Amino acid sequence: MPLRIVFMGTPDFSVPALDAIAGAGHEVVAVYSQPPRPAGRGMAERPSPVHAKAASLDIPIRTPRTLRDAGAQKLFADLGADAAVVIAYGLILPAPILEAPRLGCFNVHASALPRWRGAAPIQRAIMAGDPETAVMVMRMEEGLDTGPVGMTARVPIGPDVTAGALHDTLAREGASLIVAALARIEQGTFKLTPQPADGITYAAKIDKKEAGIDFAKPAAEVHNLIRGLSPFPGAWFEAAPQGGAPERIKVLRSAIADGRGTPGEVLDDTLTIACGTGAIRLVEVQRAGKRAMTAADFLRGFTMPPGTRIGRPKPD
Repeated sequence: MPLRIVFMGTPDFSVPALDAIAGAGHEVVAVYSQPPRPAGRGMAERPSPVHAKAASLDIPIRTPRTLRDAGAQKLFADLGADAAVVIAYGLILPAPILEAPRLGCFNVHASALPRWRGAAPIQRAIMAGDPETAVMVMRMEEGLDTGPVGMTARVPIGPDVTAGALHDTLAREGASLIVAALARIEQGTFKLTPQPADGITYAAKIDKKEAGIDFAKPAAEVHNLIRGLSPFPGAWFEAAPQGGAPERIKVLRSAIADGRGTPGEVLDDTLTIACGTGAIRLVEVQRAGKRAMTAADFLRGFTMPPGTRIGRPKPD
């Protein structure tokens, strides 16, 4: 029999899973998502991507600001769910919520647990230069991503893959994995394995202060920062066009390149930049208020001849 599911998620990453669960024939009795937030030029309130998808599927939507009060917990329990599926929801689930569904609450997490528990596992895996990650389905506990794991899909991280591209891959893999997991949960064949005690790392939320590019660091580290923060918030450096004021330039794609020089020095007319060791070539950049563009297009309107020096980022 199909399961009665409460789905709890907020960003784009969660949408494929909601779509897949509904498409698999399960009864999604309610969707929980973060409340609408002001967005866009007019700062009108905008529903989250999961909220919008649920509305298109005619699924009841709830957007509480907390789940810690008794009233919210009773409303949740009254749904009589068999299971809850939680994917990047954004609120802590207290014990009464975790204990309410008959079969438990299950989280889809985008890392090879116990590595990269926490808020930004995709970005942190790339920034650390990990060659592989995973998406996992675990049964939730009160600890931060500490629950036992039931299913895993391993995903390689290519040397030039960005956080945006890996995000999309893991979202698709997670959608397939949770549907398979729910089938096993429904059949009583979902086996859980405790996480290892060794290898625990935490994926702290990305701080915009991390995004300034320090070309004094090794080329591999600079490259990993750029791709780990692409497309958002975007790693950046400051430079001034000829006769203009300095501005921040986001770097969305880069490549390891041959070359040596003083860190931050432009080495050629294709935007190869010397690093502390080695060099990188900037492939795609974005000026403030403009579209993303190739390095060649950027240089048509922004002069950075060989010998130009890019300094260390200044703290905000």
